[in-house]
Amino acid sequence: MAGSTGRVAGKIAIVTGAARGTGEAAARLLAREGARVVLADVLEEPGRQVAKEIGAPARFERLDVTSEEDWRRVVEDTVAREGQVDVLVNNAAVLHMAAIEDTTLAEYERVVRVNQVGTFLGIRAVAPVMKQAGRGSIVNVASIDGMSAKNGIVAYAASKWAVRGMTRVAALELGQRGIRVNAVCPEAGNADMMRPYIPAEVDVELAASFQQRVLKTQMKRPLAEKISDVARMILFLASDESASCTGADFLVDGGNLAGTRIKGAPGA
Repeated sequence: MAGSTGRVAGKIAIVTGAARGTGEAAARLLAREGARVVLADVLEEPGRQVAKEIGAPARFERLDVTSEEDWRRVVEDTVAREGQVDVLVNNAAVLHMAAIEDTTLAEYERVVRVNQVGTFLGIRAVAPVMKQAGRGSIVNVASIDGMSAKNGIVAYAASKWAVRGMTRVAALELGQRGIRVNAVCPEAGNADMMRPYIPAEVDVELAASFQQRVLKTQMKRPLAEKISDVARMILFLASDESASCTGADFLVDGGNLAGTRIKGAPGA
């Protein structure tokens, strides 16, 4: 495959939320680098289209990450077809933006069910398969909002902080069986998640870019390039290059959490 160096050659990967955004970018990159990839999502039409574009190394499976039955089916089907699951990328997520007082219990629970419970179910579903093989890499996509916070995202931030905690527990429990578990904490993700919270006439990518300017992002780069950076970090953690990495947070945040640049001060 053109441009491939085979960094994950022969590995079998499941990527959730793979129909678009970070999941799509990660699935394409893993396939290009030699993995066979199961693109898992509830968005069937775009998910199947991405798998078709990737070609032979990829196939689509409908997966609601909040469903224990869906997880059982997808993992069992993957093992039946491929013989193993080497990599799980827990990427599927939803966003809700509202002040705490304006957030209903149902809205809060929906975010937690997808972002937090979905990650838990994924880890639990692949753990027996990976333990039997004595190897595996689980990559949980958290967020800089799981390391810091912003107003208006109480459910999202809570779920992403939880993902980091689950990552550490899973790394401790599974590490003795050769399974690594890490968290990626990006500043950038699928801009469409913001669509319900911005005016219809405003371009979602422009809104995401503006948000990062407000946050004083240290490195100004196009959103698509930032998502590619996240995909490359996922690739690194999926590959044997990261054999000594587990139970850790890997920031892909453009310097957001490095601190604040003060205008007028030396070095600004």
